[in-house]
Amino acid sequence: MKKFIVAVGLLSLAGTAFAGGKSCEELKSEIAAKLDAKGVAGYSLEIADKGAAGGAKVVGTCEKGTKVIVYKK
Repeated sequence: MKKFIVAVGLLSLAGTAFAGGKSCEELKSEIAAKLDAKGVAGYSLEIADKGAAGGAKVVGTCEKGTKVIVYKK
């Protein structure tokens, strides 16, 4: 569980750092591939407007910061 939390944290920082202009679908696919490679199962990634994530964990931003990728377990 500790490794999972670290992985999501790192993905969050990495996604925010280099995904400013990426399309949301491209970023979502990259994050899903990284989570699958770590063996994470039973999750969903959704694209939402910035500020509309609710209680979900934001793991990346896309489309110049107007949208976010949220992680739900």
